[in-house]
Amino acid sequence: MGRRLGVMGGTFDPIHYGHLVTAEEALAQFELEGVLFVPTGLPWMKEHEVVSPAEDRYLMTVIATASNPLFRVSRIEVEREGPTYTVETLRALKAEEDADLYFITGADAILEIVQWKDRSDLFDLAHFIAATRPGYDMAGFEVPGEMSDAVTEMNIPALAISSTDIRDRVKAGRPIRYLVPEGVKSYIEKAGLYR
Repeated sequence: MGRRLGVMGGTFDPIHYGHLVTAEEALAQFELEGVLFVPTGLPWMKEHEVVSPAEDRYLMTVIATASNPLFRVSRIEVEREGPTYTVETLRALKAEEDADLYFITGADAILEIVQWKDRSDLFDLAHFIAATRPGYDMAGFEVPGEMSDAVTEMNIPALAISSTDIRDRVKAGRPIRYLVPEGVKSYIEKAGLYR
């Protein structure tokens, strides 16, 4: 068996325990040697939404993952100019990492994959892990033929945590302790994010 590396892309605005539990579960279920977190630079699918600066999201991801030696954080998308596309990131990682790539994402993102750039190339570059979470069920999702062997569903413990809810809670002055790592909570407060 060759080297197996998990790649977890996301906006991470902010990163929370749901992301960390998903990465840890993928490590175990897919016998990965590590997980590389890849915060998006300029997410093309969220171009009409307010997204925190890439550097803030990168630093929160570093803080959140620092205690796990099997987690690393990449700046590959943060440093790329213009919109970031998963296919371009996977091509770059494939060229620099001597490993089979396992792209970890939420089942909700897999349901949107038909809109992704160069969709058919994605499955030559990585195996996709669709993490199910409360409210997203893959049962009714028909995986197109070219995707059927390239996507595996992974059930994770039910954590009803979302970045959107965390941002709304901060804006309303409600607590976020135990939803995000303490260091991320402190960073959000010091940087004045989501107010």
